[in-house]
Amino acid sequence: MIAGGFSQAHRDTVVVFARAPRLGAVKRRLAAEIGDRAALRFHTETLSRLLHRLCADRRFRTVLAVTPDGSRLRLPHRVALAAQGHGDLGQRMQRAFQRFPHRRVALIGCDIPDADAADVAAAFRALGRADAVFGPAADGGYWLVAMSPRRPARPFGNVRWSTQHAFADTLANFADRRVTLLRTLHDVDTAADWRSLRAACRTLPG
Repeated sequence: MIAGGFSQAHRDTVVVFARAPRLGAVKRRLAAEIGDRAALRFHTETLSRLLHRLCADRRFRTVLAVTPDGSRLRLPHRVALAAQGHGDLGQRMQRAFQRFPHRRVALIGCDIPDADAADVAAAFRALGRADAVFGPAADGGYWLVAMSPRRPARPFGNVRWSTQHAFADTLANFADRRVTLLRTLHDVDTAADWRSLRAACRTLPG
């Protein structure tokens, strides 16, 4: 794992946003229903699978941005590591983009089992004709956002996070930008989500 990964060569960059895998500190809504250990196992294996898919793709560079700051991780991937910093989700996301002011950047969540490198590559292709690209989530949020260097001053301002309004609120900040959408995917926040995906895919972690 490489620390200080934000200072490397100029290229398209995908930033994976994740909580450090710690018992009792990840997927808390899910953990309340299936238990802390099962939730941690799901989180760790889903994150590991996503990093494996992204790090194997040489079309872009992968950075893992974790919270809380100073977390030490053991993951089976050689990946650039960075801290998210303080503030709410929007402030931390904006900070990640600000570290790459002249690059095309995609930010992706780590709790979408179906997300893969092809989605990230599709986002960067779409940035050839759009200023921003979103991957909508079925619950009203979004699992990916990618932007060109032409970005709003406050792309994540006034967003009602962790609600069904998160995506719509964010889109309001891009009213004067060209926006493209990727496929809609499902994240896993509840036991019902978890059971549904387990039924659809026997290899789902947990």
